[in-house]
Amino acid sequence: MWTAIYVAEGYDRAKKIEDLLKEEGFLVKMNTFSKEGDSTLYEILAPEFEAEEVQSFLIDLGII
Repeated sequence: MWTAIYVAEGYDRAKKIEDLLKEEGFLVKMNTFSKEGDSTLYEILAPEFEAEEVQSFLIDLGII
């Protein structure tokens, strides 16, 4: 099962985070979460079994 681990505003920021996580070997994917006017939110998803590890990595990087 996939779990949302982060919500990013804007495609460029979400894609950058997704690419960074993939470079570290994490299995992640990105989905559109919400779109309102010019603002689009994207959720970064990871498998439930590694969600905690992915979040810890994002904390270490200062993203969360």
